[in-house]
Amino acid sequence: MEPESQQPEQSVSLQDCLKLLKGERDEQRLAGLLLVTKFCKGEDLASLRTIYDAVGPRFLDRLLKTGLGKGVVSSGSGENREAYLQLSVTVLSAFCRVTDIASSEEMVSKIPVIVEVMSKGAGSNVLEECYEFLYLVSAASEDGVTALYESGGMKLLACQMSTLPDGSHLMELAMKLVQLMLRKPSLGITKNDHLSELSIIVAIIARQFALLQNAMKFEALHLVSAIFSSEYTTLLHDAFNEMPNENWSNHIRDGVAAILQNRVAPAEKFEALIVAEAMVSIMGEGWLIGQINLPNVHDPIPADRCLLLVLESSRVEVAVLLNELAYAKYEASGTSSSSTAETIILKQQKVTIVFSLLEKIIKLISSIDESEGHVINESTFTKVIKGLNETIGVVLEYLQDAKEHGQKRGNDLLASVRLVGSYLAETPIACEEKIRELLGYMLSVEGEDESSPFYSVCFLLPMLCQMTMKIEGCKLLASSGGYKAVVDCLVKLIGQNRHGVEDNGCIFLACDTVMNFLLKREQFQFPEDESTFYNLLKALAIWTEDTNDLSVVMMASSICTLVFDFTSEDALLNYPDFSSSCLNSLSRLIARSLDSWGQDMSDVAKGEMDLLEIVTAGYSRWVNRFPRIRNAVER
Repeated sequence: MEPESQQPEQSVSLQDCLKLLKGERDEQRLAGLLLVTKFCKGEDLASLRTIYDAVGPRFLDRLLKTGLGKGVVSSGSGENREAYLQLSVTVLSAFCRVTDIASSEEMVSKIPVIVEVMSKGAGSNVLEECYEFLYLVSAASEDGVTALYESGGMKLLACQMSTLPDGSHLMELAMKLVQLMLRKPSLGITKNDHLSELSIIVAIIARQFALLQNAMKFEALHLVSAIFSSEYTTLLHDAFNEMPNENWSNHIRDGVAAILQNRVAPAEKFEALIVAEAMVSIMGEGWLIGQINLPNVHDPIPADRCLLLVLESSRVEVAVLLNELAYAKYEASGTSSSSTAETIILKQQKVTIVFSLLEKIIKLISSIDESEGHVINESTFTKVIKGLNETIGVVLEYLQDAKEHGQKRGNDLLASVRLVGSYLAETPIACEEKIRELLGYMLSVEGEDESSPFYSVCFLLPMLCQMTMKIEGCKLLASSGGYKAVVDCLVKLIGQNRHGVEDNGCIFLACDTVMNFLLKREQFQFPEDESTFYNLLKALAIWTEDTNDLSVVMMASSICTLVFDFTSEDALLNYPDFSSSCLNSLSRLIARSLDSWGQDMSDVAKGEMDLLEIVTAGYSRWVNRFPRIRNAVER
């Protein structure tokens, strides 16, 4: 019975309100609006719609402008300006709970005015209503988001968010406004020089991510993750490095550690890994090691806790994702559909992120330096190595599965090869048996946009260079046919170098691998495949023709010298596409390298003594078969 007794009273109040709002004088309408505030507390959207239709937008405009000192509602308005402002903003935010009112052109047009109110230092009560209004209007329509941005919304939030109380409703609304603007790339945030404001906002959100222990912590995670998994990450790099206060990066580490060590949804754990990967890209691998401060935890937390949490979470993700990918690609292939294809692409993207994190951990472990303060104890080091070994084993099994299914193309396969290459470059003796089995396959893997293997070979070059220092490695490279992939890769790298794509580090790794292979050719069954090396000779001739870099000259001439051991001038000139001018270039190359030998050797030449000895010894072996080279040397 109680609700029935209250209904008539409310009905009368609403009717009284409407009667006043339809009055002819401003005083009546003001009185009506004061009654409206009683309806602003509840969720009676139908009543709010009725009241809005009664008051109309024009009177609300006048009231808001009066509050800003730009208009007059009634006599004495100057004295009551602040009250009018409070009243107008309160009523506007209440009306915008009705979605079609919030999305209307009238409300969108008021966004610049509300931003002006906020920028002039509105009181706390008015400020909260302003944030409510901006959020409701921006969430209701794309035009609202655009109006907020074009009215200086990003700059306003960057200025105000640092003053908002941690975990407050105001902070929550501000974060939601940022998220709405970021979801609309057409606004051109990055093109309009708002990166400094965005970096300030990220730093503020980082504090919420670290300190809060409620639902807002996850809102902060979602927002930071969205920023770091978009185009903004790379563009923000310089802005973050210019920030004087690095507390924000510590806050991010605290938040990531808290998420990863607690029971949260898998999706949110993965978001934490996205954030961790971006932070390591921005701050360097050392970010993974540092003091962690968690709310309500008073005992000191080891500085390497974040590293171990990230590693363990990444390992779990790798095992799950690769298993799901293998199933989707091979087991569920009979039910292929567009949704299956999208699922595979999404999982491949996730694998790339986790692999990137693991690569950065490998880099960190391989370059631990006490002078940098990145010290981890022996126990942690052992745990990391053990975890990496197990994960590389899982990745190799995934590659084995792909090999058995005849799959050589895919960015997930290429990323797998890259991770294996990164790890084995540091620990070449790891997983030896599996590597012997898969080396040829890994060197044949292609990315989605490649027409032939290239990047897979580049990723494996550090490992191959070390592996071929031993005869067993050379035998494996010969038996698997991998030497062809390395030579082809070197030829392509030289071609890129000629076109301005500098990657001498990769070129020299390939050169060292080829040289190791050629130097030990008498100790294993060397492949009878002169054509592969003849093509390399042509590339080396082009690479060195216009260079004065002695290290390039000596490296190229050393490889040429070793190739000349199993051929002759006549054989080369009879080979298709091997021109006389190419042989002339090679003759000049050998002559230049031998000219650097003597009593007046430069310091650079002395540093290339081992290569000089290879050229000199080789020249004496085959000079009689290459009269053109002899003429160039003796000239």
